[in-house]
Amino acid sequence: MLGRRMFASCAVCAIVAGSVAGTGSAFAQGTPGGITRKVLSSTDMPGGKLVCVEAMAEIDPGFLVARHTHPGVESAYVVEGSATLSVQGQPDRVLKAGDSYQVAAEVPHAAQNGAQKTRILVVYTVEKDKPLTSPAPA
Repeated sequence: MLGRRMFASCAVCAIVAGSVAGTGSAFAQGTPGGITRKVLSSTDMPGGKLVCVEAMAEIDPGFLVARHTHPGVESAYVVEGSATLSVQGQPDRVLKAGDSYQVAAEVPHAAQNGAQKTRILVVYTVEKDKPLTSPAPA
């Protein structure tokens, strides 16, 4: 459940935190360490209102990513490992290597990583100059 098992997704989603420019910190809880991310690219979209940010996220075993939102769509592909993704209004979903998912703009979600390190390729198409990740109430 969302209240007890918070997912990493968004891994995963809290991976590239702060503003779209990459400043700030992830909204995550759990063991020391937790999440590391590498921004692979950031491209302004036509029209100047959106930016596409591509990142590789690594989530430590057992790490909990707290509920959060993004100012746009999060699309992701699990490269290795597994985690439980909790998206508001949907049943929890166990993700494993080879799975992909999307989370709509401003929808609260969370993640609980599995027993091994998980790597997720994440693409955010979000509003420019807004924080990439914001905490969501429990």
